[in-house]
Amino acid sequence: MKAIVWQGTNKVGVETVPDPTLLLPTDAIVKITSTAICGSDLHLLDGVIPSMEKGDILGHEFMGEVVEVGRDVRRLKVGDRVVVPFNISCGVCDPCRRGLFSACDNSNPNHRMAEALYGGVSGGGLFGYSHMYGGYAGGQAQYVRVPFADVGPHKIESDLRDEQVLFLTDIFPTGYQAAENCGIVPGRDVVAVFGAGPVGQFAARSAQMLGAAHVIVIDRVPERLAMAEAAGCQVINYEQEDVLVALRESTGGRGPDHVIDAVGMEAHGHGPGALVDSAKQRLKLSFDRITALRWALLSCAKGGTVSLPGVYGGLIDKVPMGAAFAKGLTFRMGQTHTHRHIAPLLSRIEAGEIDPSFVITHRASLDDAPDLYKTFRDKQGGCIKVVLNPWA
Repeated sequence: MKAIVWQGTNKVGVETVPDPTLLLPTDAIVKITSTAICGSDLHLLDGVIPSMEKGDILGHEFMGEVVEVGRDVRRLKVGDRVVVPFNISCGVCDPCRRGLFSACDNSNPNHRMAEALYGGVSGGGLFGYSHMYGGYAGGQAQYVRVPFADVGPHKIESDLRDEQVLFLTDIFPTGYQAAENCGIVPGRDVVAVFGAGPVGQFAARSAQMLGAAHVIVIDRVPERLAMAEAAGCQVINYEQEDVLVALRESTGGRGPDHVIDAVGMEAHGHGPGALVDSAKQRLKLSFDRITALRWALLSCAKGGTVSLPGVYGGLIDKVPMGAAFAKGLTFRMGQTHTHRHIAPLLSRIEAGEIDPSFVITHRASLDDAPDLYKTFRDKQGGCIKVVLNPWA
């Protein structure tokens, strides 16, 4: 089969690799009909996530048709159309039983690698996202093996197009959970979203669905800001305005009630802090550039919530914890518990509350993916979201 593989820092390619096979009786094989390039994949391209190996198959946003099931799979049958959460969960451990699917105790066979990096803790496995997260082959391919097939895949039994449901695998639940974590008081609260990429777009729209009185989106890319503005958000271009001043002026001086950092570890910015972050990341002294996180902490109103769907990779410094402490901020963060959001968000799609395909700007084949990775990373050609057809 064809697949997109990691070939080293700043290099991905299309290769012919062996088709996946059932390894355990709880596995399924899915023929992928649609897959996508995620902002999190760019951290792999840039080489800032450790434990990648040449030949690793990328991709964690995908859906398709079940073509084979293990003998112990009960919920799925051949021919079922499914969306597959990006995180892999066993469904029976304590975190899974509590709905904390991304914190699964059993799905990451390489948990000791993550524990060594993060200081004694590990989340569950992830598709196509390094050996630290299990070394699972990803879904930017024609077929994929899906472990714990009775737990993750969710059947799509309506005639909704792939593009309407594909993002239930990651970015729609990620944006929604980020907004939900804010505890928005409908009709009253102001929410600021740093980053107008795909997750930021869904976070902004989710905040609106949850009743935010006003949503402000901060970015520097005109196409992304225009997309947020078209949804009724106020926008701030941080290259043209002082972000902290603009947020205070937009909120009567108090700052937004809740702030969502949808940027994460490779934030752009300006000023001494951003220069130090960039230098340390280039020298491998730090995983993270945290301009967006600093702005989030400094701008949030007293008693507010800072929600972090953006990926962070390791130890960080120059964090204004004094400001966070003085204001009594609440932090909510972590990988998305995708499984628990799919059904309710699918209901919203079916009800016509949102059509997630709004975020797609580029459609292509797997063969086009290597160039589009860089187009997406470098924000060229108005690229906001790329969807790939593995069979084109």
